[in-house]
Amino acid sequence: QVQLVESGGGLVQAGGSLRLSCATSGRTFGSYVMGWFRQAPGKEREFVAVIDWSGFKKTYADSVKGRFTISRDNAKNTAYLQMNSLTPEDTAVYYCVMSTNYRELPSQPDDLPVYDHWGQGTQVTVSS
Repeated sequence: QVQLVESGGGLVQAGGSLRLSCATSGRTFGSYVMGWFRQAPGKEREFVAVIDWSGFKKTYADSVKGRFTISRDNAKNTAYLQMNSLTPEDTAVYYCVMSTNYRELPSQPDDLPVYDHWGQGTQVTVSS
């Protein structure tokens, strides 16, 4: 059974940075796509970023492009989301996801059903 555990969330001032981590169990971490979604209060869950199995190919939501960086360390079974230049609009619960259906980037990375494993989420709050 694959488990995803996020950490690194917290309270930060606008303009600040946070790095989220997603630790996974299981031997197959290095074989599959990993990603991040977020959900703000009263809003639908939205795609943030995705990374292929190798770590070389990545896709970002337009809202975070240039500010956020997704990465992975397959030796540590961990994915990361480095978030810079944070704004109050980035306030949300951030979810780590894995898709065992894809090694390469999916054609629709923002489609929730693509991902068959989800973490419990970590809260990120950005104050103005």
